[in-house]
Amino acid sequence: MIVSASTGIVAILVIPAVSAAILAVVPGYRTSARLNVLASLLTFLASLSLFFGDRGNDGPYLFVDDLNIAFIVLNTFVGFTTSVFSASYIGHEIETGRLTPVYLRFYHAMYQVMIGGMNLALASNNIGLMWVGIELATLTTVLMVGIYRTHEALEAAWKYFILGSVGIGLALFGTILVYMAALPVVGEGLGGMVWTVLLTHAAQFDPAVINLAFVFLLLGYGTKVGLAPLHAWLPDAHAEGPTPISAVLSGLLLNVALYAVLRFKILLAANPGAIAPGPLMVTLGLVSLLFAAFMLYRRRDIKRLFAYSSIEHMGIITFAFGMGGPVANFAGLLHMAMHSLTKSGIFFAVGHIAQIKGTQKIADIRGLTQSHPWLGWSLVTGVVAIAGLPPFGVFMSEFLVVSSTFAREPLLAIPLVIGILLALGALLLHLGNLAFGEPSENVAPSDASYVPMVVHFSLVLIAGIFLPPTLVAWFRNVAEILG
Repeated sequence: MIVSASTGIVAILVIPAVSAAILAVVPGYRTSARLNVLASLLTFLASLSLFFGDRGNDGPYLFVDDLNIAFIVLNTFVGFTTSVFSASYIGHEIETGRLTPVYLRFYHAMYQVMIGGMNLALASNNIGLMWVGIELATLTTVLMVGIYRTHEALEAAWKYFILGSVGIGLALFGTILVYMAALPVVGEGLGGMVWTVLLTHAAQFDPAVINLAFVFLLLGYGTKVGLAPLHAWLPDAHAEGPTPISAVLSGLLLNVALYAVLRFKILLAANPGAIAPGPLMVTLGLVSLLFAAFMLYRRRDIKRLFAYSSIEHMGIITFAFGMGGPVANFAGLLHMAMHSLTKSGIFFAVGHIAQIKGTQKIADIRGLTQSHPWLGWSLVTGVVAIAGLPPFGVFMSEFLVVSSTFAREPLLAIPLVIGILLALGALLLHLGNLAFGEPSENVAPSDASYVPMVVHFSLVLIAGIFLPPTLVAWFRNVAEILG
């Protein structure tokens, strides 16, 4: 029997919640790691059931449409593969003494709370509940970033907490302004917070109020997206936290915050008197792309390097959605999926490399293709893919973004291409030292699980060669929803 969409949407929230409660009391890391993988797998399978249910059965709290299915399936898949990677990665950290059982007691429970919070944000039909979901995921990742309890880790966690709180505060104020704009039209009560109700009546809202609301929402949620100049928390959080959390941050949480921005962009576009949200997003996207591209050249820490790469790619995605239209929106969706798969795969490789070499300093990591061919060539594959070279999926999505921009706004295509080429040069420059030359010494044996990494890179390669017609049709439908 096929599970209905409504059952599936409840399942992706209930499974992480129940699993978190169980994992909070389960003793022993190995048992809890296996349960974490099982819970993540069940959540992913539940998300697949959303494909088979009816759309449009919207309640005041949860709903299903093609847009949030795209994000939910990607979110739960990367959450599952990261849980598999996390099992071997954190196990190694325990064996080497970098983490103690006391610090790890609630690690897997927090992991499930984080996944559940992101799923709640994506499945919410209530803009207040969406805010709660993003805040829940943020607070959980703050705790996980500081899990090493070193001075640097605690500093990174506090910076993330403070800047994230400022961002989420701005987003809350923007959410309140949206409710105030809806109040004269839909009246008091729950209706003023329900997204589908808001969209139906958006044309009647006071343009001045929703214009102001969108500015606060873009700045607030843009902080979580990692857009420059709101990005300061992101490199530290990636560098000092456990690498599985780096993979989740780059591959998932940034997307969830962007999803919130896109929902309000649709709302603003439905009001004929409101400002066009596209130029604001295009500007922030280009600034983020160019800023990150230059910063890539001066990175000395391998995790910070790919943290700035995430800022670069979130800039490209934001730029694409800001441009709007069928092709740009399709390209933005494809680029989001390809970036999530590729960047999380890169962090899987980087996590094991840092354990083997005992350092994250780029200068102390050399000759990986000779000392550890699987890891070395996997890193080469990941960097080539994320740099936007063929035949990988990132190349296809970037080509669509650039070509659609040339067709509509040729002048904007110039800084876009410059930023992409600058980032390409920086990544290849660093890759030469990391992958080739005389190998540096190892400090620990390699007991890594390469399966999640190989699966991600294989999917990105396949997407660059062939996209199934069903997937193309689905993305086109989502692109139409985005306008």
